[in-house]
Amino acid sequence: MYSQDQISTFTIISEEIDMKTIYKYSSSQPSISSTMISATTRLILSFSLFLFITLPASAQQIAVKGETVYTSAGNPITNGVVLINDGLIERVGPESDINIPAGYEVHEAAVVTPGFIDAHSVVGLAGIYNVDADQDQLELSSAIQPELRAFDAYNAREELVKVLRDRGVTTVHTGHGPGAVISGQTMIVKTAGSTVGEALVDSTTALAMTIGSGVRSNFDSPGTRSKAIAMLRQQLISAQEYMEGDEGQPRDLGKEALVKLLNGEIYALITAHTSYDIMTALRLQEEFGFKLLLDGAAEAYMVMDEINEAGVPVIIHPTMMRLYGDGEHASFETAGMLSDAGITVLFQSGYEGYVPKTRVVHFEAAIAVANGMDYNQAMNALTIDAARILGIHEQTGSLESGKQADVVLFNGDPFEYTTTAEHVIINGQVVSDGE
Repeated sequence: MYSQDQISTFTIISEEIDMKTIYKYSSSQPSISSTMISATTRLILSFSLFLFITLPASAQQIAVKGETVYTSAGNPITNGVVLINDGLIERVGPESDINIPAGYEVHEAAVVTPGFIDAHSVVGLAGIYNVDADQDQLELSSAIQPELRAFDAYNAREELVKVLRDRGVTTVHTGHGPGAVISGQTMIVKTAGSTVGEALVDSTTALAMTIGSGVRSNFDSPGTRSKAIAMLRQQLISAQEYMEGDEGQPRDLGKEALVKLLNGEIYALITAHTSYDIMTALRLQEEFGFKLLLDGAAEAYMVMDEINEAGVPVIIHPTMMRLYGDGEHASFETAGMLSDAGITVLFQSGYEGYVPKTRVVHFEAAIAVANGMDYNQAMNALTIDAARILGIHEQTGSLESGKQADVVLFNGDPFEYTTTAEHVIINGQVVSDGE
């Protein structure tokens, strides 16, 4: 047993903090052993935490001034101010209405926005070097693996996380990628922090699934769409039976994940590009009643009425995706068409097979705006709409009092390729001075 002196008590806390952060969103609560790390690591952590508890904390007080401030909670503000105190947004409004208190660190920019949200990525599991050692987004041993947890493979120090952060992406929905019937789980992280525990927002957000020809290129079975859907339906039926079983039955991690889906705790994130694969995803939702996020949806413009009737949001394919395979009929105009039809559209960087292994989500939105999507709707798709669909709108996604201070300062229009982020603020801390 540890003695309750100052150093050892905080050592225990540091050993447990990442696991507690991860499991506070999980239904299972494993016991945390203080023997999880080595004595050397304990010594380092003890010393670090000794410094932490003996040095004064420096909560940043920041005033952000913007010629145009997009709040995603109303009309843009001309000559606006965002006050930040202790990690949260304190006040937002026109400069004429807000007196900046003495001692606040002042930053100015042409355009200020909420931190952008990438609604679907594999960053942190897929690495920048594109070698086997840093490609954990798709496990090829089986086509159905709902038990695979994203946070077990997430690398918070991955260089691609910094690439996104420096460009103004502050939150990412990431995890296992497309290419399997069920490839695994997804999660939500902030693009700051050096460990998964520090970055974590939500440990299990969705189960990533794929309907289409992409599955057969990765696995011997299933070989056809019909076989893939039969296998998926059988998994869901087995999970229903597991849910109704007695308490003494052996644990099954895959079925536990599927039970969360069937109970409405997490989404089915289904990548489907062709119109008939999209219709299959909608039929599955109707049969099993799960929450559905349509992903990719290259031919969604062919079945807009059906998507609208189902009330399903669409994480549209990267606008500049290469046109081949199931996605050969993708269009620059799809995001605008869906949005005009009343369908909630979100943007993604998606899975990128080539170096540098990620796209930048607002560059994809920019192409949509250039091809018919309303500017403010695209801005909302990157911010408050993404936050609302992902269930984090009470914490982030807009510049409003009391929300986490995720703010980006641009030197011009963020939908213009030559614009850069001059400062990026996450949870009230300046974490980047730009690209």
